[in-house]
Amino acid sequence: MDAGSDEDFIERGRLLFAGPCEFVFANARLGDLPPVGPPEIAFAGRSNVGKSSLLNALTGRKTLARVSHTPGRTQQLNFFAAGGEPGAERLRLVDMPGYGYAAAGKDKIADWSVLIQDFLRGRVSLARVFVLVDSRRGITSLDEEMLDLLDRAAVSYQIVLTKGDAVKAAAHGALIDATLAALAKRPAAFPELIFTSAETGEGVAELRAAIARLVSERSG
Repeated sequence: MDAGSDEDFIERGRLLFAGPCEFVFANARLGDLPPVGPPEIAFAGRSNVGKSSLLNALTGRKTLARVSHTPGRTQQLNFFAAGGEPGAERLRLVDMPGYGYAAAGKDKIADWSVLIQDFLRGRVSLARVFVLVDSRRGITSLDEEMLDLLDRAAVSYQIVLTKGDAVKAAAHGALIDATLAALAKRPAAFPELIFTSAETGEGVAELRAAIARLVSERSG
């Protein structure tokens, strides 16, 4: 295991996302996943949690993931090659469908749920799922359902708090403590979280560093 310092991985994360990052595959059906390749880092979250904005900030792009004010816009698994040209990439980012969009209709929600479960089941290249949680709301019942699914699938996941700029600085500590307490008894939860803001860039370097560490662990 690579024992590089936090500063080392901050720089590795910067370099990892300084190169190309391109859309390579979309999957909206069961049994239609791309072949296993480099480590995959997936991003999940409630609809309108700010996932597209954070992915764009993470990769330094403005339109990698389309930002929409319409919840439920992402309706499939979108794969992006990062850290190299497609075919020689060091990792893949996976933008998962947002959950909890009531207006989508029961059939569509059921299809999304099955798609997500199929992706999580036995996907050996999946290194971690980052579950995005709105800092203004904390972990909701819908988030709990996703965490339960990840625990059952024994998939490593880590909480990323989004829209941190919308929360007063004095409330950050209590929010982080409450979130970590909620995760303490969850078997698949990584015991650290990342506090972010796509608007200010807070936490983006730390998120890149966490991903760089995962890539290093899978490569070594």
